[in-house]
Amino acid sequence: MKLKYRQFNPSQLLVLVFLFFIILGTILLKLPFSTTTFVSWTDALFTSTSAMTVTGLAVVDTGTAYTTFGQLVILMLIQVGGLGIMSFAVLIFMVLGKKIGFKGRLIIQQALNQTALGGVIKLVKNLFLYSFTIEIIAMLILAIRWVPEYGWGKGMYYSFFHSISAFNNAGFSIWSDNLMGYVGDPIVNLAISFLFILGGIGFTVLYDIWDKRSFKKLSLHSKLMLVGTFVLNVLAMLVVFSMEYHNPNTFGTMSSLGDKLWASYFQAVTTRTAGFNTLDIGNLHEATITFMLLLMFVGAGSASTGGGIKLTTFLVIILSVLTFLSDKRQITIGNRAIKETVIVRSLAITTISILFIFLSTFILNITEPEPFLKILFEVISAFGTVGLSMGITADLSDLGKIIIVFIMFLGKLGPLTLAFSLAKPNQEIIRYPSEDILTG
Repeated sequence: MKLKYRQFNPSQLLVLVFLFFIILGTILLKLPFSTTTFVSWTDALFTSTSAMTVTGLAVVDTGTAYTTFGQLVILMLIQVGGLGIMSFAVLIFMVLGKKIGFKGRLIIQQALNQTALGGVIKLVKNLFLYSFTIEIIAMLILAIRWVPEYGWGKGMYYSFFHSISAFNNAGFSIWSDNLMGYVGDPIVNLAISFLFILGGIGFTVLYDIWDKRSFKKLSLHSKLMLVGTFVLNVLAMLVVFSMEYHNPNTFGTMSSLGDKLWASYFQAVTTRTAGFNTLDIGNLHEATITFMLLLMFVGAGSASTGGGIKLTTFLVIILSVLTFLSDKRQITIGNRAIKETVIVRSLAITTISILFIFLSTFILNITEPEPFLKILFEVISAFGTVGLSMGITADLSDLGKIIIVFIMFLGKLGPLTLAFSLAKPNQEIIRYPSEDILTG
């Protein structure tokens, strides 16, 4: 029986298309000319999912286990996964001169996590314009650093690879130690961090900034993202610096204060879903790791290349608690009230996310002979599509890898998208009388 396009709702179609590209990537990564050594089907699936969900967790070394073709396959998956499958579909339609129908716009709205249909096509056009422009500029900046060190061929390729990986918050690197060799390098630190910060605040915010050119005229969402990102990044940098300053296994190996400040800055901002590291995560203090768990869980912004429950979701939850404690009836920010549907949605996203993280951690604690903290870190890193690890990724069992694959998939699409794809349409129109129950 031929399946018709209209049989699937936007959430279901989004899930199916993502699965198709993950399977396609798995097959391409299993081709003989994609690898330099044996890579199992499970490892190929893991790598394909990690790239497509722009996570960055790796069970094999990207720079040595895959040929240039294999690395380009990973890069293609990162770009498609980061900017969005439906965004590329729109680009193809525009090139062919085709019009996007109502159903297509609904899918794009779902994929980009927009609240309204109006302006989604214009947003996609600007998404590509901003993304490719930023990636090219960053590639040229990184080339200033890497071409003199590696020559024109490798230097430009390394710059190209890391520019796309960073802007899409993927965290994949050519080097086995990621960016630890450039812990105190200003060019690499600034270029890479600006890429994943710009990619992480969301395309809606980037477009709003370009369109309004004034902070006062920005939407409430954009203001929350910009202020929240700045505050959280500064706070994270101070925490990492203070916690690791006397750690002999991290900052203890650095001779200058400058290197320690660069390491604090980079490791603080990359935890928000970028996945690059200039410090050995396994050697960090447990207090630093615990704080990183919160940052990874919160993640980046909506309609961005990052994951997590999203910063605005976290802020709505915090504001809901503060409003309840102050005995107010409305959640307000800057003379604007937050809709009840937004509050309920934020609570649903957070609750479902916590439940999946708990269940995955519980199962992995049974299947994997690893400490609890390392497993929890791996799960939250996968959910937040961060890609940082305390060194247990390659040692996971096949079942453990499949669980992490599912968590990466969930983290990228979002728990509500996956839930809506499985749920049956609710046609209930009956309203029931309300009654209080005891809570707390």
